[in-house]
Order: sequence, then structure tokens, then C-alpha cells
Amino acid sequence: MDRRRRIGAQRPDPGRRGPRIDLDDVIYGVHAVDEMLVAGEPLRHIHVGDDRKNDPVLRNLLERARAANVPVRFESRAYFATFPYKAHQGVVAFGEPFAYGTLEEAIELGKRARPSLYVVLDHVTDPHNVGAIIRSAESAGATAVILPERRSAGVNPTVRKSSAGATAFVPVARVANVAQAIRTMKKAGIWVYGAAVGAGTRPYTRAALDGDVALVIGAEGEGISQLVKRECDALVAIPMRGRVQSLNASVAAGVLLYEAVRQRDAAAAAPEADQAADDD
Repeated sequence: MDRRRRIGAQRPDPGRRGPRIDLDDVIYGVHAVDEMLVAGEPLRHIHVGDDRKNDPVLRNLLERARAANVPVRFESRAYFATFPYKAHQGVVAFGEPFAYGTLEEAIELGKRARPSLYVVLDHVTDPHNVGAIIRSAESAGATAVILPERRSAGVNPTVRKSSAGATAFVPVARVANVAQAIRTMKKAGIWVYGAAVGAGTRPYTRAALDGDVALVIGAEGEGISQLVKRECDALVAIPMRGRVQSLNASVAAGVLLYEAVRQRDAAAAAPEADQAADDD
């Protein structure tokens, strides 16, 4: 599975008198569109507001579009008013279908770059959370993100925008059943930790996250399902010191991901420290 992800969903292009919009077809916003161009993602065309034609902020974006032979069309405000998502900044792009990978491909990727690190989402339906988690996963060097096919936000424009373009760089696989996917990962030697609260958990800093690991993140409020909890090798908790006893799902994912990064960096540095001590 290529680490670069394709985007969008094939649908008829919008017409001049009011586009028929498929949300999986459109990328909104200057930064998100520019990230797609930087990543070399295939775009069919880009639409820019007439009032931004000479905007210096868009200079690099327009130059990249020209270099990639992506057509740019300048549109009126009335055109952009037909889009359901209003925070488009006068820039939208139409891409190709998002290419989800398979769990098997994700596992194979991990075998080639160990220790592997996966994020598994269990019914996280808020696209902003999904996008933010993918962004953190990419920043932490995760191998792949695993999403269920149902009761989960797919990689739609909101996810892409929230990810700040990270969906172009980190593989995203879709599975029919999260519990079954966890069983498959465990058979491949991946240790699975579920983020939870309450009895039966250990502090996340006491979990061994420097090996081949999958982190399971559940929806806010509900958390991960009981079935998925039973499949996890262990449950970890982030201590709550204030009166609010829960974290946003994407924040929790970021905390766990960067604890894994910290532990891996420490493990990698240990042999160097030992060698330096021997040299002394």
C-alpha cells in the first residue's frame, strides 16, 4: 500500500448553474488543496474565487497547479455559495477517489519498517476528530490508520481538511470488523492497547509502546466497545487531574502516539549511551 493516499470520489463535475456536490469529491481550503498538490495527489481541477485571482497567498498554489497541469477555473461568489461547506476560503478542488488500503497491506508495511505503530479507530464518527487523529498519526510516523467501514467517518473533505493534508501521506485502511481486525493484528505479532478509563486499566506511561503496537481509540463518550476491549491485550488510561474526566478523542490519540515516540526514541538512544559508556 503506497504511503500516499488518493482523494475524493468520482462524480459528475459541478455545472455552472449550481453544482451537484458529492462531499467525497471535494477538497476545501487553501492549505488542504496546496498539500494535495505538494503530495502529488491527482486533482481533476481547482476552482478559485474571482476575488482571489491576484492574491499573493495563492501564488505558490497556482504555480504548483500549473506545473502539475491541473486546470484552474476562476469562479464568482455565487458559484461558491452552492457548496454546503462554507469554510472553503474561495478555493476548492475536485480529486480522484480515495484509495483505502487493506489491513493485510498495512501489516505488510509494518514488517518492512519496524517497530510498527498503528492507530485503530472504533466508531469515531466526528470527521474533525478523525482528521486530527490522522494528522497526529502521520506526524508521529505511524505505519497506518485503521477505520471501520460502518459507524465511522470516512476520508471525506472535512477529514482531509482537519488532517492538514496528512491523508496524502499516511496509509488508511478500512475493515469490516474492528474486533476481527485486532485478532488478525495480534496473530501478526502486534501488541494491541485500548484507550479506556476506570477499572482494569494501567497508566499509559507503564505500557510498553516501543515494539510493534496498535493503539485503539474509541468515540468520545462511548469509548471503545466491550467486544473490542476484550480483544485488546491491555487497556491504558491517561490520568485526569481536573474535574473533567475525559479527553477529546484526537487529544487522547496524540498523547498515546507521542508516548510511543518517546519510548522508541529512548530505546534507540540506549545502545548509543551504552557504547559511549564503554568507550569511556
